[in-house]
Amino acid sequence: MTNTSSSTGKDLPVVKVAAVHAAPVFLDTAATVTKGLALLAEAAAAGAQLVVFPETWVPGFPLWSSLAPINNHDLFIRLAKEAIYVDGPEIAQFRQACARLRVFLQLGFNERSRASIGCLYNSTVLIGDDGALLNHHRKLVPTFYEKLTWAQGDGAGLRVVDTRIGRLGALICGENGNGLARYALMAQGEQLHVSHWPPIFPTRPPSEGGNFDLAAATRLRVAAHCFESKCFGIISASPIGPEARALLAARDPAFADILDNAPVAATSFLDPGGAQIGDELSGETEGIAYATFDLNKCIEPKQFHDFVGGYQRYDVFKLTVNRTRHEPVVWEEDGRGSAERTPWVVAEDVRDL
Repeated sequence: MTNTSSSTGKDLPVVKVAAVHAAPVFLDTAATVTKGLALLAEAAAAGAQLVVFPETWVPGFPLWSSLAPINNHDLFIRLAKEAIYVDGPEIAQFRQACARLRVFLQLGFNERSRASIGCLYNSTVLIGDDGALLNHHRKLVPTFYEKLTWAQGDGAGLRVVDTRIGRLGALICGENGNGLARYALMAQGEQLHVSHWPPIFPTRPPSEGGNFDLAAATRLRVAAHCFESKCFGIISASPIGPEARALLAARDPAFADILDNAPVAATSFLDPGGAQIGDELSGETEGIAYATFDLNKCIEPKQFHDFVGGYQRYDVFKLTVNRTRHEPVVWEEDGRGSAERTPWVVAEDVRDL
Protein backbone atom coordinates (compact mmCIF):
# COMPACT_ATOMS: atom_id res chain seq x y z
CA MET A 1 0.00 0.00 0.00
CA THR A 2 1.19 3.51 -0.67
CA ASN A 3 1.06 6.50 1.61
CA THR A 4 -1.47 8.89 0.03
CA SER A 5 -0.65 11.98 2.04
CA SER A 6 -2.04 15.05 0.28
CA SER A 7 -2.37 16.64 -3.10
CA THR A 8 1.09 18.20 -2.71
CA GLY A 9 2.73 14.84 -2.12
CA LYS A 10 4.80 16.48 0.64
CA ASP A 11 2.63 16.62 3.73
CA LEU A 12 2.17 13.52 5.86
CA PRO A 13 -1.29 12.36 6.97
CA VAL A 14 -3.24 13.63 9.95
CA VAL A 15 -4.76 10.48 11.45
CA LYS A 16 -7.53 9.87 13.98
CA VAL A 17 -6.80 6.73 15.97
CA ALA A 18 -8.83 4.73 18.48
CA ALA A 19 -7.65 2.43 21.26
CA VAL A 20 -10.20 0.04 22.74
CA HIS A 21 -10.22 -0.22 26.55
CA ALA A 22 -12.80 -2.94 27.03
CA ALA A 23 -12.75 -6.46 28.41
CA PRO A 24 -13.36 -9.48 26.22
CA VAL A 25 -16.09 -11.93 27.11
CA PHE A 26 -13.60 -14.09 28.96
CA LEU A 27 -12.83 -17.42 27.28
CA ASP A 28 -15.82 -17.04 24.96
CA THR A 29 -14.50 -16.39 21.47
CA ALA A 30 -17.84 -16.10 19.67
CA ALA A 31 -19.18 -13.52 22.14
CA THR A 32 -15.85 -11.66 22.18
CA VAL A 33 -15.81 -11.40 18.38
CA THR A 34 -19.37 -10.07 18.40
CA LYS A 35 -18.40 -7.45 20.99
CA GLY A 36 -15.24 -6.59 19.06
CA LEU A 37 -17.10 -6.05 15.80
CA ALA A 38 -19.51 -3.67 17.55
CA LEU A 39 -16.61 -1.71 19.07
CA LEU A 40 -14.88 -1.57 15.69
CA ALA A 41 -18.02 -0.16 14.07
CA GLU A 42 -18.43 2.37 16.90
CA ALA A 43 -14.87 3.63 16.48
CA ALA A 44 -15.21 3.83 12.70
CA ALA A 45 -18.46 5.80 13.06
CA ALA A 46 -16.57 8.25 15.29
CA GLY A 47 -14.10 8.85 12.47
CA ALA A 48 -11.24 6.61 13.56
CA GLN A 49 -9.01 5.45 10.72
CA LEU A 50 -7.08 2.96 12.87
CA VAL A 51 -8.54 0.92 15.74
CA VAL A 52 -6.38 -1.00 18.21
CA PHE A 53 -7.44 -3.77 20.61
CA PRO A 54 -5.49 -4.98 23.70
CA GLU A 55 -3.16 -7.94 24.14
CA THR A 56 -4.70 -11.38 23.43
CA TRP A 57 -8.12 -9.77 23.44
CA VAL A 58 -9.63 -12.78 21.72
CA PRO A 59 -10.63 -14.46 24.01
CA GLY A 60 -8.69 -13.03 26.97
CA PHE A 61 -5.40 -12.83 28.85
CA PRO A 62 -4.52 -15.94 30.95
CA LEU A 63 -4.37 -14.18 34.32
CA TRP A 64 -4.40 -17.55 36.09
CA SER A 65 -0.84 -18.22 34.91
CA SER A 66 0.42 -16.18 37.88
CA LEU A 67 -0.87 -18.95 40.19
CA ALA A 68 0.36 -22.51 40.65
CA PRO A 69 0.17 -24.21 37.24
CA ILE A 70 -0.77 -27.60 38.70
CA ASN A 71 -4.20 -26.18 39.56
CA ASN A 72 -4.99 -24.57 36.21
CA HIS A 73 -4.94 -27.32 33.59
CA ASP A 74 -8.65 -26.95 32.85
CA LEU A 75 -8.28 -23.23 32.15
CA PHE A 76 -5.42 -23.85 29.74
CA ILE A 77 -7.55 -26.44 27.95
CA ARG A 78 -10.43 -23.95 27.67
CA LEU A 79 -8.11 -21.29 26.29
CA ALA A 80 -6.62 -23.73 23.77
CA LYS A 81 -10.09 -24.66 22.55
CA GLU A 82 -11.19 -21.02 22.27
CA ALA A 83 -7.96 -19.78 20.60
CA ILE A 84 -8.22 -19.01 16.88
CA TYR A 85 -6.31 -19.59 13.66
CA VAL A 86 -4.94 -16.57 11.84
CA ASP A 87 -6.69 -17.79 8.69
CA GLY A 88 -9.84 -18.85 10.54
CA PRO A 89 -13.41 -17.53 10.40
CA GLU A 90 -13.00 -15.11 13.32
CA ILE A 91 -10.18 -13.15 11.69
CA ALA A 92 -12.17 -13.35 8.45
CA GLN A 93 -15.07 -11.54 10.14
CA PHE A 94 -12.78 -8.73 11.22
CA ARG A 95 -11.28 -8.53 7.73
CA GLN A 96 -14.71 -8.23 6.16
CA ALA A 97 -15.71 -5.56 8.69
CA CYS A 98 -12.56 -3.54 7.99
CA ALA A 99 -13.29 -3.61 4.26
CA ARG A 100 -16.89 -2.58 4.83
CA LEU A 101 -16.04 0.20 7.29
CA ARG A 102 -12.85 1.30 5.48
CA VAL A 103 -10.82 1.20 8.69
CA PHE A 104 -7.47 -0.28 9.71
CA LEU A 105 -7.36 -2.70 12.65
CA GLN A 106 -4.59 -3.99 14.92
CA LEU A 107 -5.94 -6.94 16.90
CA GLY A 108 -4.34 -8.97 19.69
CA PHE A 109 -5.43 -12.60 19.96
CA ASN A 110 -4.53 -16.08 21.21
CA GLU A 111 -3.38 -18.00 18.13
CA ARG A 112 -3.77 -21.73 17.61
CA SER A 113 -1.25 -23.88 15.78
CA ARG A 114 -2.19 -26.61 13.33
CA ALA A 115 1.06 -28.38 14.13
CA SER A 116 0.18 -28.89 17.80
CA ILE A 117 -3.22 -28.84 19.46
CA GLY A 118 -1.69 -27.43 22.66
CA CYS A 119 0.65 -24.86 21.13
CA LEU A 120 -0.52 -21.26 21.49
CA TYR A 121 1.02 -17.95 20.47
CA ASN A 122 0.48 -14.44 21.77
CA SER A 123 -0.19 -12.79 18.41
CA THR A 124 -1.28 -9.60 16.69
CA VAL A 125 -2.44 -8.88 13.15
CA LEU A 126 -2.71 -5.69 11.16
CA ILE A 127 -5.71 -5.66 8.83
CA GLY A 128 -5.98 -3.05 6.09
CA ASP A 129 -8.98 -0.89 5.25
CA ASP A 130 -9.55 -3.14 2.25
CA GLY A 131 -9.65 -6.27 4.41
CA ALA A 132 -6.15 -7.44 3.47
CA LEU A 133 -4.02 -9.11 6.13
CA LEU A 134 -0.95 -6.87 6.16
CA ASN A 135 1.17 -8.29 8.96
CA HIS A 136 1.13 -11.11 11.52
CA HIS A 137 3.43 -10.96 14.54
CA ARG A 138 3.94 -13.51 17.30
CA LYS A 139 5.36 -12.27 20.61
CA LEU A 140 9.06 -13.10 20.60
CA VAL A 141 9.38 -14.10 24.26
CA PRO A 142 6.47 -14.69 26.67
CA THR A 143 7.11 -12.80 29.90
CA PHE A 144 7.63 -14.48 33.28
CA TYR A 145 4.72 -16.89 33.94
CA GLU A 146 3.32 -16.31 30.43
CA LYS A 147 5.74 -19.06 29.39
CA LEU A 148 3.27 -21.51 30.92
CA THR A 149 0.76 -20.57 28.21
CA TRP A 150 2.49 -19.35 25.05
CA ALA A 151 5.31 -20.59 22.86
CA GLN A 152 8.04 -18.28 21.62
CA GLY A 153 7.36 -16.42 18.39
CA ASP A 154 9.82 -15.43 15.69
CA GLY A 155 10.96 -12.39 13.75
CA ALA A 156 8.64 -12.82 10.76
CA GLY A 157 6.30 -10.09 12.00
CA LEU A 158 8.95 -7.50 12.84
CA ARG A 159 7.72 -5.37 9.97
CA VAL A 160 6.54 -1.82 9.49
CA VAL A 161 3.76 -1.59 6.93
CA ASP A 162 3.46 1.44 4.66
CA THR A 163 -0.21 2.47 4.42
CA ARG A 164 -2.19 5.51 3.38
CA ILE A 165 -2.38 6.61 7.05
CA GLY A 166 1.34 6.21 7.70
CA ARG A 167 3.93 3.56 8.50
CA LEU A 168 2.58 1.17 11.16
CA GLY A 169 4.48 -1.15 13.47
CA ALA A 170 3.43 -3.12 16.55
CA LEU A 171 4.93 -4.88 19.57
CA ILE A 172 3.26 -6.82 22.36
CA CYS A 173 3.64 -5.90 26.05
CA GLY A 174 7.19 -6.60 27.30
CA GLU A 175 8.60 -6.49 23.76
CA ASN A 176 8.35 -2.73 24.09
CA GLY A 177 11.27 -2.96 26.50
CA ASN A 178 13.39 -4.93 24.04
CA GLY A 179 15.70 -2.34 22.51
CA LEU A 180 16.67 -4.56 19.57
CA ALA A 181 13.07 -5.33 18.60
CA ARG A 182 12.21 -1.64 18.90
CA TYR A 183 15.20 -0.62 16.80
CA ALA A 184 14.17 -3.12 14.11
CA LEU A 185 10.91 -1.17 13.74
CA MET A 186 12.55 2.24 14.07
CA ALA A 187 14.91 1.37 11.21
CA GLN A 188 11.91 0.79 8.92
CA GLY A 189 10.66 4.37 9.29
CA GLU A 190 7.91 3.65 11.81
CA GLN A 191 5.50 6.58 12.34
CA LEU A 192 2.68 4.93 14.33
CA HIS A 193 3.70 2.47 17.03
CA VAL A 194 1.05 0.13 18.41
CA SER A 195 1.55 -1.57 21.78
CA HIS A 196 -0.79 -4.17 23.31
CA TRP A 197 -1.10 -4.69 27.09
CA PRO A 198 -2.95 -6.92 29.63
CA PRO A 199 -5.29 -5.67 32.39
CA ILE A 200 -2.87 -6.45 35.25
CA PHE A 201 0.47 -8.20 35.60
CA PRO A 202 0.85 -9.27 39.25
CA THR A 203 4.37 -10.09 40.42
CA ARG A 204 3.77 -10.21 44.20
CA PRO A 205 0.81 -10.66 46.53
CA PRO A 206 -0.67 -7.17 47.06
CA SER A 207 -0.28 -7.48 50.84
CA GLU A 208 3.50 -7.66 50.43
CA GLY A 209 3.75 -4.43 48.43
CA GLY A 210 6.30 -3.75 45.72
CA ASN A 211 4.06 -5.03 42.93
CA PHE A 212 4.75 -4.29 39.26
CA ASP A 213 3.19 -0.93 38.37
CA LEU A 214 1.85 -1.84 34.96
CA ALA A 215 0.58 1.59 33.87
CA ALA A 216 3.81 3.33 34.86
CA ALA A 217 6.00 0.69 33.23
CA THR A 218 3.88 0.77 30.10
CA ARG A 219 4.13 4.51 29.67
CA LEU A 220 7.87 4.52 30.45
CA ARG A 221 8.66 1.96 27.77
CA VAL A 222 6.41 3.32 25.04
CA ALA A 223 7.44 6.91 25.77
CA ALA A 224 11.08 5.87 25.39
CA HIS A 225 10.28 4.29 22.04
CA CYS A 226 8.35 7.33 20.81
CA PHE A 227 11.17 9.63 21.89
CA GLU A 228 13.86 7.51 20.24
CA SER A 229 11.91 6.72 17.09
CA LYS A 230 10.20 10.15 16.86
CA CYS A 231 6.89 8.42 16.26
CA PHE A 232 3.41 8.45 17.78
CA GLY A 233 2.45 5.73 20.25
CA ILE A 234 -0.80 3.88 20.93
CA ILE A 235 -1.21 2.01 24.23
CA SER A 236 -4.20 -0.34 24.30
CA ALA A 237 -4.92 -2.22 27.53
CA SER A 238 -7.88 -4.18 28.82
CA PRO A 239 -9.96 -4.14 31.99
CA ILE A 240 -10.18 -7.46 33.81
CA GLY A 241 -13.89 -7.70 33.15
CA PRO A 242 -16.72 -9.22 35.22
CA GLU A 243 -16.59 -12.69 33.65
CA ALA A 244 -12.87 -13.11 34.35
CA ARG A 245 -13.09 -11.81 37.90
CA ALA A 246 -16.04 -13.99 38.80
CA LEU A 247 -14.48 -17.13 37.35
CA LEU A 248 -11.01 -16.69 38.85
CA ALA A 249 -12.08 -15.35 42.25
CA ALA A 250 -14.46 -18.29 42.71
CA ARG A 251 -11.65 -20.78 42.05
CA ASP A 252 -9.22 -19.26 44.54
CA PRO A 253 -10.29 -16.67 47.13
CA ALA A 254 -6.68 -15.51 47.46
CA PHE A 255 -6.76 -14.56 43.79
CA ALA A 256 -9.64 -12.17 44.43
CA ASP A 257 -7.19 -10.01 46.39
CA ILE A 258 -4.81 -10.00 43.42
CA LEU A 259 -7.54 -9.16 40.93
CA ASP A 260 -8.86 -6.32 43.07
CA ASN A 261 -5.59 -4.80 44.27
CA ALA A 262 -2.86 -5.39 41.68
CA PRO A 263 -1.88 -2.18 39.81
CA VAL A 264 -4.05 -1.83 36.70
CA ALA A 265 -3.18 -0.91 33.13
CA ALA A 266 -4.15 2.25 31.26
CA THR A 267 -4.97 3.03 27.63
CA SER A 268 -3.47 6.23 26.23
CA PHE A 269 -1.49 7.92 23.44
CA LEU A 270 1.96 9.51 23.18
CA ASP A 271 3.52 12.03 20.82
CA PRO A 272 7.01 11.87 19.21
CA GLY A 273 8.52 13.45 22.31
CA GLY A 274 6.99 10.88 24.64
CA ALA A 275 4.36 13.27 26.03
CA GLN A 276 0.82 12.02 26.61
CA ILE A 277 -1.91 13.34 24.30
CA GLY A 278 -5.56 12.52 23.61
CA ASP A 279 -7.85 10.46 25.83
CA GLU A 280 -6.90 8.12 28.65
CA LEU A 281 -8.89 5.25 30.16
CA SER A 282 -7.82 2.96 33.00
CA GLY A 283 -8.98 0.23 35.33
CA GLU A 284 -12.43 -1.27 34.85
CA THR A 285 -13.86 1.74 32.99
CA GLU A 286 -14.78 0.47 29.53
CA GLY A 287 -14.76 2.65 26.45
CA ILE A 288 -12.81 3.76 23.40
CA ALA A 289 -10.05 6.34 23.68
CA TYR A 290 -9.28 8.66 20.76
CA ALA A 291 -6.42 10.87 19.64
CA THR A 292 -5.39 12.71 16.49
CA PHE A 293 -1.85 12.32 15.18
CA ASP A 294 -0.26 14.83 12.82
CA LEU A 295 2.55 12.74 11.37
CA ASN A 296 4.32 15.88 10.14
CA LYS A 297 5.38 16.33 13.76
CA CYS A 298 7.63 13.29 13.42
CA ILE A 299 10.06 15.28 11.26
CA GLU A 300 11.43 18.14 13.37
CA PRO A 301 12.71 15.98 16.28
CA LYS A 302 14.85 14.02 13.80
CA GLN A 303 17.09 17.09 13.66
CA PHE A 304 18.05 16.52 17.27
CA HIS A 305 18.42 12.74 17.50
CA ASP A 306 17.85 10.57 14.44
CA PHE A 307 18.84 7.21 15.84
CA VAL A 308 18.41 5.46 12.48
CA GLY A 309 20.02 8.32 10.56
CA GLY A 310 22.52 11.03 11.35
CA TYR A 311 22.71 10.18 15.05
CA GLN A 312 23.79 6.58 14.46
CA ARG A 313 27.16 4.96 13.81
CA TYR A 314 26.74 2.08 11.39
CA ASP A 315 30.51 1.56 11.35
CA VAL A 316 30.36 0.81 15.09
CA PHE A 317 27.01 -0.95 15.50
CA LYS A 318 25.36 -3.57 13.28
CA LEU A 319 22.00 -5.30 13.81
CA THR A 320 20.93 -8.41 11.87
CA VAL A 321 17.31 -9.55 12.15
CA ASN A 322 16.10 -13.00 11.08
CA ARG A 323 12.56 -12.62 9.74
CA THR A 324 12.08 -16.29 8.83
CA ARG A 325 8.79 -17.81 9.96
CA HIS A 326 9.72 -20.86 12.05
CA GLU A 327 8.00 -24.11 11.16
CA PRO A 328 8.15 -27.38 13.12
CA VAL A 329 9.37 -29.38 10.13
CA VAL A 330 10.65 -28.81 6.59
CA TRP A 331 9.61 -31.52 4.13
CA GLU A 332 11.81 -32.55 1.22
CA GLU A 333 9.86 -33.61 -1.84
CA ASP A 334 11.79 -34.90 -4.87
CA GLY A 335 14.97 -33.44 -3.44
CA ARG A 336 13.46 -29.97 -3.04
CA GLY A 337 13.03 -28.46 0.42
CA SER A 338 9.62 -26.99 1.18
CA ALA A 339 8.01 -25.85 4.40
CA GLU A 340 4.30 -26.39 4.91
CA ARG A 341 3.18 -22.93 5.91
CA THR A 342 -0.06 -21.64 7.30
CA PRO A 343 -1.70 -19.21 4.85
CA TRP A 344 -1.01 -15.98 6.71
CA VAL A 345 0.54 -13.22 4.67
CA VAL A 346 2.63 -10.09 5.01
CA ALA A 347 2.58 -6.78 3.22
CA GLU A 348 4.70 -8.00 0.32
CA ASP A 349 2.36 -10.90 -0.44
CA VAL A 350 -1.28 -10.01 0.23
CA ARG A 351 -3.85 -12.62 -0.66
CA ASP A 352 -7.52 -11.83 -0.17
CA LEU A 353 -10.01 -14.25 1.30
